Amino acid sequence: MHWLDFMIFGCYMAGVLTIGFYFFHKNVSREDYYVGNRQISSFHVGLSVVATDVGGGFSIGLGGLGFLMGLSGSWLLFTGLVGAWLTAVLIIPRLKRIDKKLGLLTFPDFLRHHYGSSVALAAALISGIGYLGFTGAQILAGAKLAAGTMFFRLFPDNPLQGSLYIIAGIIILYTVLGGLKAVIYTDTAQWIILMTGLTFFALPFSLHRAGGWQAVRNTLPDAYFTLANVGWVQLVNWFVTIIPIWFIGMTLYQRIYACRNAKEAQKAWFIAGLFEYPLLAFVGVTLGMIARVLTPGVEAEMGLPLLIKQSLPIGITGLVLASYFSAIMSTADSCLIASSGNFVNDIIEKIFLKNPSQKQLIRLSQLVTLIIGASTVVIAGRFATVLEIILHAYAFMVSGLFIPTLGAFFCRRKHPSAALAGMLSGGGLTLFMIITQIPLPLGLDASFYGILLSALVFFTLNRTLKPKEG
Repeated sequence: MHWLDFMIFGCYMAGVLTIGFYFFHKNVSREDYYVGNRQISSFHVGLSVVATDVGGGFSIGLGGLGFLMGLSGSWLLFTGLVGAWLTAVLIIPRLKRIDKKLGLLTFPDFLRHHYGSSVALAAALISGIGYLGFTGAQILAGAKLAAGTMFFRLFPDNPLQGSLYIIAGIIILYTVLGGLKAVIYTDTAQWIILMTGLTFFALPFSLHRAGGWQAVRNTLPDAYFTLANVGWVQLVNWFVTIIPIWFIGMTLYQRIYACRNAKEAQKAWFIAGLFEYPLLAFVGVTLGMIARVLTPGVEAEMGLPLLIKQSLPIGITGLVLASYFSAIMSTADSCLIASSGNFVNDIIEKIFLKNPSQKQLIRLSQLVTLIIGASTVVIAGRFATVLEIILHAYAFMVSGLFIPTLGAFFCRRKHPSAALAGMLSGGGLTLFMIITQIPLPLGLDASFYGILLSALVFFTLNRTLKPKEG
């Protein structure tokens, strides 16, 4: 890379750290640190939601889908539109009514209100571990991108390890210092950088190098230019694995609490849905299609990074690389602060602390965030197989928590034992299927069967068990 690309990337990283330092002295309470004092505008929250949900995985993954199937890959982010708008209509008004009365801070706080402390503790462990693993995955993705494009000369013996420390250090530092406010405001900047880099630079420059849109049409099969080049099983799997996270994601609950009221939160979710689909969805798959034309012989998800490396002029390369790092970092910082919130508010404080001061809670939150961040570096850098195992906890989180959460919102009877059994049975089945890799009927994702079992167990027990007295 040219020195100008390094300078652009360095300015981006410096700006991210500046935001973290800015909010360091503005956090005076735990509400500041974890829910932004419930005063963040819908615009910032909306961009933060879409930046967190899309992240590096979807950004690179969309390019891979465009490479493999064309425009039909955009259905992946249609699930984001559906999930965001369903949440806005069905969940946010109910959740904000409870939040207004109780001042909720975490997703398990909501479950505690309906099911009690045992269910909330189990949910906190599932959510905290799941987000810890997901943070590690995002940091590792950023390190691999940096090692292959920028830092291979700085660390000739082990570029991945050196890149890992740099990327993780920046993410952990501004998250520890600034809390949710820093995360949301950096997410806003990161989303703007991502969309600017992809839409106004990567897309036109790569399209020009490919010979224009007509050349792309002449090169790729006709199926790439329809929305029907995808099977029903794939669509079901995308809907089953992605939409539930909108109902149980700790990162999303924190942002609902951060909004001033239900109307502001709904507006934020409508904004997030529209930015995911159609805006990012079609930009991402179109870049993947162009990558198929320019780099036809590579692995699908490597097409887009190679396109950026080969097609963009000096200076623009640094900007577009910064846009991809922004996608990775916007998810990593959100997952890090979510995991910290689970461990501090739902586990440590509830079990070990009695009447702590706000200052103690702030410092404890920062310390735990630092420890969790350091743990993700160790996991990502040295124990790749452990990382894969921990990422399974993310699937466990979705299939275990989805049905009990729906029950908390919509069932008149809410038995704690039914919720706990639904969590463990659904999540456990999904985890078993993933680890054993047994063939699944109809080719459906393991989460489908986990959610199905969780629903069967939860609704059966919730109907048959006697309500607890008092």
